[in-house]
Amino acid sequence: MDLLTALRTHRIVAIVRGADADAALRTVLTLADEGLALIEVSLSGKGTLDVIRRARAALGPAAPLGAGTVLTAEDARAVRDAGADFVVTPAVCEGVTEAKRLGLPVLAGVMTPADVVAAQRLGADAYKIFPAEQAGGPGYLKALRGPFPDAPFVPVGGVDAELARSYLARGAVAVGVGSPLVGDAADGGSPDALRERTRAFLDAVRLPADAGR
Repeated sequence: MDLLTALRTHRIVAIVRGADADAALRTVLTLADEGLALIEVSLSGKGTLDVIRRARAALGPAAPLGAGTVLTAEDARAVRDAGADFVVTPAVCEGVTEAKRLGLPVLAGVMTPADVVAAQRLGADAYKIFPAEQAGGPGYLKALRGPFPDAPFVPVGGVDAELARSYLARGAVAVGVGSPLVGDAADGGSPDALRERTRAFLDAVRLPADAGR
């Protein structure tokens, strides 16, 4: 898949991490049903590989489906075999190298300029500023874009709807959103509440980017 084009088009990556594999699967399918196209299932959740397999079977081969918290070469191979077609890492690590070797696009975790350069050298497709809130929020994104004006940055960590608008207005290609969007849905919480939050976030990432063009 062309991850960079997908990020620019959809502007949001949902991060699903849950203690209940069945609830995590329902969360993935609910997000997709609401029109949220880019979904990452984190390896730090329970039964992630099974969730990815079942989600792939339910969504079909054409739907984007990512795996997150991919740290090692073994992780990259396992998520590829389960059906993930893009990889997200929390840092510049072995998972980036192996995923690229396998032909999977990578959203690589970075924080410093040195991280960005290292991720570029490994061929990462986009750069996940993580943890974005602790790094300095939208102001830090603006600062990073000084030396890297064309780098495709995706802030992740503490991103609510208001911050999503701010990051996009400051040049992020997309944002990654976990608990402010997913809430407790992946632990068995209300799918209806998840649908409401999803619609609110889709509105938040759609309007400011369009209005600024």
